[in-house]
Amino acid sequence: IPNKESILLESLFSSINTIVKDQIGREVYLPFIYSLFLFILCSNLVGNIPYTFTITTSIIISIGLSFTILIGVTILGLSIHKIHFFSFFIPSGTPLALVPLLVLIELISYLARAFSLGIRLFANMVAGHTLLKILSTFLFKMFSGGLIIFVLTLLPFALFLAITGLELAVSFIQAYVFVLLVCSYIKDA
Repeated sequence: IPNKESILLESLFSSINTIVKDQIGREVYLPFIYSLFLFILCSNLVGNIPYTFTITTSIIISIGLSFTILIGVTILGLSIHKIHFFSFFIPSGTPLALVPLLVLIELISYLARAFSLGIRLFANMVAGHTLLKILSTFLFKMFSGGLIIFVLTLLPFALFLAITGLELAVSFIQAYVFVLLVCSYIKDA
């Protein structure tokens, strides 16, 4: 008999399966993509619990995760295309004199994808959690005041609840965007 948790996990699985089929076309990467989505989602959601640390707000974790994926995608590209993989760094019809410059530019562009993937996750999670920390500290100080200030604090408290809901949505969106971009990188390999 299905319960709420199994229905949630199956609907997440179905959604991730659709993403993988649409982006990559093959389901062979589905276990990796699904595990990655759940890891990032759980990591992001844990930070919404008071007095916990979100590991995706660590630049080392976010960048390390994205560069590990870049290394995996590069190995995948090398295994599929062999030595021809390096020809993707040189546009066709390039004069020989421009090849070193274009290879350098394409290599920087290739590495920047992984860097931007990690920075995007890190920056969005830090921004939301910082805003929640500032607002919660402000509300704590306000609720500690007198009765009149307590009543006046109810409006900022409603704003705080709305921003907390937004932060929950951002946790899902960031996991979705990260997985979507990883699928795109795998497809490009």
